[in-house]
Amino acid sequence: MEVILLERVEKLGAIGDVVKVKDGFARNYLLPRKKALRANESNRKVFEANRSRIEAENAEKRSDAETSGKGVEGKSVKLIRQASNTGQLYGSVSARDIAEALEAVGAKVGKSQVVLDRPIKAIGLHDVKIALHPEVQVLVKVNVARSPEEADLQAQGIDVMAQMFERDTAAFTEAYDPNAEPGATAEAAAEAPADAAAEPPAEAAAEAPAEEGEGEQA
Repeated sequence: MEVILLERVEKLGAIGDVVKVKDGFARNYLLPRKKALRANESNRKVFEANRSRIEAENAEKRSDAETSGKGVEGKSVKLIRQASNTGQLYGSVSARDIAEALEAVGAKVGKSQVVLDRPIKAIGLHDVKIALHPEVQVLVKVNVARSPEEADLQAQGIDVMAQMFERDTAAFTEAYDPNAEPGATAEAAAEAPADAAAEPPAEAAAEAPAEEGEGEQA
C-alpha cells in the first residue's frame, strides 16, 4: 500500500513523502495513529492544501519535545531483579518498567516512547532510547542489578559479572589444587601400613638365636 507520511517515520521518510509499506503496517499502525494517509488522488489534494499547517504543527511539537528532552536525557534509573549466577534475569525488563522507573525520578515518559528492540534479559548497564518526537530522541541509562549494592558497583563502572567469575574461578582452583594438604596426608597414610608390616619379621629374627642357644645349653 502507498501512503503519504504526515510526520517523519524512522526508516521510511519525512513529512509529505509517498512511500510503499505493507498493508498490515499501514492499517494497524500508520493510519490509526494518524501518521499517514492513503496515497490516493483525493488525499494528495487534501495534504497539499494543508501542508503548511501540518509542517507548522510538527515544528511546534518538535520544539516542545526538545524542551522536555532536557529533563529526560542522561537520566539513570535502577531496576532490582532476581537473576541467575550467569546474570540472566528470571523474567525481563519491559518498556512499561522503564517508563514507570523514569516517572519515579521525575521524567514523565509514556511506555510507547521507550524504544526497545527486545526486552532486557540480563543484569548490567543498558542505554535505552526514548523517542519524544519522530525527530527528537534521547538516551537514558537503565541499571539492572540483583541488589542496590550491586547497582552501585555497576554505576561506578565495575563489571560485577567479571568479578564474580574471577571469584568463582579462584574458589574452584583452591578446592581442586593437586598440591593441597589433603593429598599429601593421603600419601603418608598409604605408606604407614607398609612400615608397620616390616617390623614383625625383624623382631622374629632377633628372637631366633636366643631360642637356639637355650636348646644347646639344655
